[in-house]
Amino acid sequence: MAQDQGIKDTAASGETDQYFSAVPSSSDVRHQLSLSLQGHAVTVEVSHGVFSSTRLDLGTSVLLRHVPQPPAEGDILDMGCGWGPIALALGMASPHARIWAVDVNERALDLTRSNARANHLGNIRAVHPDDVAAQTDFDCIWSNPPIRVGKNVLHELLLAWIPRLKPGGAAYLVVQKNLGADSLIAWLGRNLGSGFDTSKYASSKGYRIIEVLHKA
Repeated sequence: MAQDQGIKDTAASGETDQYFSAVPSSSDVRHQLSLSLQGHAVTVEVSHGVFSSTRLDLGTSVLLRHVPQPPAEGDILDMGCGWGPIALALGMASPHARIWAVDVNERALDLTRSNARANHLGNIRAVHPDDVAAQTDFDCIWSNPPIRVGKNVLHELLLAWIPRLKPGGAAYLVVQKNLGADSLIAWLGRNLGSGFDTSKYASSKGYRIIEVLHKA
């Protein structure tokens, strides 16, 4: 697979993952996890058919350790929320902001809503992407994007959401180096246009954090 296309096309290689299905076929068997998010002890529910269904994913953990403080107010997006760890971290870090947690997986959205309620975070809106109003733009985006949907779907996803950053806003994406993080940086630079700057923000444990800035 040509690396200048952004990411390895893992979906085309025959891999299938229920976590990006709208309605997972696996049984919804939930169990609790206790963990720390941004220095806060939280208890959450996870389930089958949702990304990282048994633990906090390492990439998400890397992202949360290295991203800068999010804006205190405004609209912030967690793109591909899963059971909600990034959205929960954003909700705690920015209690006066509106946190949009989007996913196509209905079970993931239900878990994110439940986990937000359980941890008293009323500023999180877990919704299907189509339920975000077209006029809503974002002050910040944090995401562990669904690489395994394949490069074409991923590219469409990124080009649908990142241009909705407000001028001066920033997106932070965590991607494994061996799944094409460096070539994705180059692809974003070519495809987002001159109004955006894309670069490597940090590296840790085989992951890159990609920063995309919308120039003010």
